[in-house]
Amino acid sequence: MKYTLRQLEVFLATAHSENISRAAEQLAMSQSAASSALKDLENQFDIQLFDRVGKSLQLNELGRLLQPRAEELLERARELEVAMGHHSQSGQLKVGATLTVGNYLAIKLMALYMEEPGAQVSLEVANTATIVDKVRHFILDIGLIEGEINHPDLEVTRWREDELAVFCSPAHPLAARGTLDDDDLQGATWIVRESGSGTRQTFDRAMHGLLPKLNTLLELQHTEAIKHAVEAGMGIGCLSRITLADDFARGNLVPLDVPGRSFHRYLYLIVHREKYRGAGLQRWLDVCWKFGGQEV
Repeated sequence: MKYTLRQLEVFLATAHSENISRAAEQLAMSQSAASSALKDLENQFDIQLFDRVGKSLQLNELGRLLQPRAEELLERARELEVAMGHHSQSGQLKVGATLTVGNYLAIKLMALYMEEPGAQVSLEVANTATIVDKVRHFILDIGLIEGEINHPDLEVTRWREDELAVFCSPAHPLAARGTLDDDDLQGATWIVRESGSGTRQTFDRAMHGLLPKLNTLLELQHTEAIKHAVEAGMGIGCLSRITLADDFARGNLVPLDVPGRSFHRYLYLIVHREKYRGAGLQRWLDVCWKFGGQEV
């Protein structure tokens, strides 16, 4: 065999980091050893896998073609190593989740997943755009997202239903009304999620025809920050009901009805179409589907 698994590890780490020094650091190698491994891999087959752009190494067309195959081969090798060393079928799984899913659902999914001996999972929480990008580039094995996307590299599957709710502080003038019309929506001060988030995508769609007229005071990346700002009376907000259930029950935030506007959406599972469905990934999907239609 003309290549080694170590060479493939260097190739993939470099593809993810776009820098040989960072790749070497991730693999606990010296920079010279990592550079030699990558150079040897290319020389053995008389190929070039990267284009140098400034100080970055970016995958060229051949590198992008080979990346999924190398990912699959290494994943199978890791599974074999785990099975031989620990008599287990599930190894390390890298999961990405958007804020609503990551902060309110994913932890319980992780606990269920790790009930199998030897199963390990790491979680990265970010907005939809970031999770999608990392699944596309094989940095994450699977994503659980709120936003709607359509990309040829990704398999996107509806996972479970969700709904946003408009809400305010009990002391806010709109709390006494309970039901809002378009004039109320335009006259309110809003605190919302940032562009690129799935929640913002659903909010913008629900407010079709009114967006240019809305008074947006703050755009925040974190759900809890929005809730605290609204509770302090700075404005009204719109978030997933999953994130608001406890606050509505305690009465520190109150829901506002908006007839005629749909805040319904789905949460999605995304996987790269060429991603190898190893035992760990399949187990995670099984856990998600088992509880996809109910509260986790």
